[in-house]
Amino acid sequence: MQAADLGPVPAEARTQSPLDLFLIFVGANIVATTLVTGASLVPAFSVTESFVLIALGTVVGSALVAALAPVGPRLGVPSVVAMRAAVGFPGATALAALLYLTNFAWIALNNVIAASACARVWGGPATEKAWTIGLGLLATAVVAAGPRAVGYADRVAVPLMTVTGVVFAWRAAGLPADVWRVAGTHTMPWWRGLDVVVAYQVSWILMFADYSRYTASVRRGVVAVFLGLTLSSLWFMPLGALAGRAAGGPDPGAMVDALHLGIAGALLIALGTITTNFVNIYLSALAWKSLIPRASDAASVWSIGIVGTALSLSSRSWLDRYADLMIVLGGLLVPVGGILLARFVLERRPVDVAALYDRSGPYGRGRFAAAALAWTLGTITYFAAERIGGTLPALVVAGAAYRMLATRAT
Repeated sequence: MQAADLGPVPAEARTQSPLDLFLIFVGANIVATTLVTGASLVPAFSVTESFVLIALGTVVGSALVAALAPVGPRLGVPSVVAMRAAVGFPGATALAALLYLTNFAWIALNNVIAASACARVWGGPATEKAWTIGLGLLATAVVAAGPRAVGYADRVAVPLMTVTGVVFAWRAAGLPADVWRVAGTHTMPWWRGLDVVVAYQVSWILMFADYSRYTASVRRGVVAVFLGLTLSSLWFMPLGALAGRAAGGPDPGAMVDALHLGIAGALLIALGTITTNFVNIYLSALAWKSLIPRASDAASVWSIGIVGTALSLSSRSWLDRYADLMIVLGGLLVPVGGILLARFVLERRPVDVAALYDRSGPYGRGRFAAAALAWTLGTITYFAAERIGGTLPALVVAGAAYRMLATRAT
């Protein structure tokens, strides 16, 4: 398969092992932004309170993504194509554009975090731009080589990250007892903290079928996706909460310094950045090709990687508003999750794969009007329900509105 192929994967070509699918999600989630998500909960919450929020939010968010993973092996098409069955071509185009634009932020943010950590150990601040360019182009080159190259790279990178992650955990466990005992300021409501964690997990929801479509088994694909996201988050977010408390903030470089990790910490953050940007660049390339079908695979991948790398120099300030960014993403993506769950999990109507590529067919405009209204209602609910947590209300409202409106339109 090509690096950004929008066509369906033939059944005989769905040979990706569940282990490779698991490693792709682990590799994408063992990254500095996972640490930052945990660190963003302090000082509003104590370390113990943060751990509870992380456990609940991780399971809920991962389950939402995993519940949609069966769409991949069942249809064999990428997410931006599968979504046409739920929201029509116009809705899928809007979601593809959203995915394309937001992924630039993730690519840039990841690159600058990794470059900062590497420059602290090798070369000093003056080399940070060179690290940004080098790491960004390396991730792009691997994605351009195709899914097999990504799988092979993850097989090397994930074990290395696991070893360095153990070192990170060992240093975090050795922090003074005072770090655990500091009370939270509770400047953030408890339910809002939960929304931050859920939103980070749900930020992967628009890739629900992109990698699982290469795996033949539905059940094993679901397990691989759920465990890949859950285990990596239950490991790294608590470490981020501890390190953030020790460092006095969510800056990854400061967290590495607070734990005296040196080369091991820089290696962990660099590898984590590269593997998560495999996914970000790949998803953006798929989104771009769904918007501009004539674009070549190589041009799509390389242009995205280069632009994301160039933007890396201006993304550092986003760390200061990281929790706010997660809430905005949650408000946009959680209702989408409700709509997709309503269409692919609750509704048993089969999907005509060939019709997914026909603009004049049943999915041309499809249920766009119903989906657009349900998405709007879900987003409004998410922000209106801040005091009780927006995730569950937004899911229910968006899903229920979609089912009701789509049924009437059919």
